[in-house]
Amino acid sequence: MRRDFCDGVGIARLLNATLVLPKFEVAAYWNESSSGFSDVFDADYFITQMNGFVNVVKELPPEISSKEPHRVDCSKRKGQFDYIESVLPFLLKYHYVSITPAVSQRRDRYPKYAKAALCQACYRALKLTESLEKKANKLLEAIPKPFLSLHLRFEPDMVAYSQCQYSGLSPTSMKALEAARGDDRKPWTGEAARIWRNRGKCPLTPNETAFILQALSIPTNTSIYLAAGDGLMEIEGLTSIYSNVVTKSALLSGEDFETMHGNTKAALDYCVSINSDSYMATYFGNMDKMVAAMRAFKGLYRTLFLSRRAFAEFTSRGLEGKPLMEALWKAHKDDFIKGRGSALSDCFCEFKL
Repeated sequence: MRRDFCDGVGIARLLNATLVLPKFEVAAYWNESSSGFSDVFDADYFITQMNGFVNVVKELPPEISSKEPHRVDCSKRKGQFDYIESVLPFLLKYHYVSITPAVSQRRDRYPKYAKAALCQACYRALKLTESLEKKANKLLEAIPKPFLSLHLRFEPDMVAYSQCQYSGLSPTSMKALEAARGDDRKPWTGEAARIWRNRGKCPLTPNETAFILQALSIPTNTSIYLAAGDGLMEIEGLTSIYSNVVTKSALLSGEDFETMHGNTKAALDYCVSINSDSYMATYFGNMDKMVAAMRAFKGLYRTLFLSRRAFAEFTSRGLEGKPLMEALWKAHKDDFIKGRGSALSDCFCEFKL
């Protein structure tokens, strides 16, 4: 959501349009009703910070708010897609449009004035609400220092989407996984499953994650903040080896935690992760890209993405135990020593804001 919103700011500047603060459609991820921008971010602060970059309003004027926006789906456009050519005519005709951004559109093709607006939004103007900031600070104070923030992805929907096979899962995990798979996400089998796994498409289990952490000589008494959603499967595979694992649900009071939306919980994970002593992720998804970029922007370089492909390739060769650990160390060594992660170059402005 943060990524798409920042893209929306850049697009609004490209089109010389006014940006309306959005509703976040969270139902697809957390089975909840949508919530507003102001439930997560300080809207007044954002509008003030964006002054001079792009015009932002909280609500539409009455003469427009009664209408449905003209929807423009740019998501499947490829190549050098041009928003001015493809979207501006609709904006001029209907005066009110909503956009599904083109995922393939590279931000480094934006003119500098649009890059400046996007970067100002992403790195200077987005601040959590006061209540969320208090919760985030409460979490940061409660986590034993120094600590590693670990973004571990092994939820039923994630594993179902990957279409990967796993043996040895508990009956509870298998039941949750089968429910998430339905009829259209059956796992690959045979040679196709092997090829798929060796391409690094299969999420690391908590047990595999713990094994890689040991291969990287991360002490088993390390304080680990688990940046993850509800419903993680097989978490005992990690906690049986790394005993100092803490979660937001354990550190926040029950009332604080239970009344939060899924996206506000994710915002806490994001905030803790960009302020952690180290950050590791088992997946290079949208949150991980944003965290890596922000950590690099802040000069925090202890960021590492664990290699699913390396783990799959080595285990398919029959490596296990110490030889597997040595191979995993070599696969991660350069990134581990540099500690710079993979902040994308087009996340940053080419000049000082």
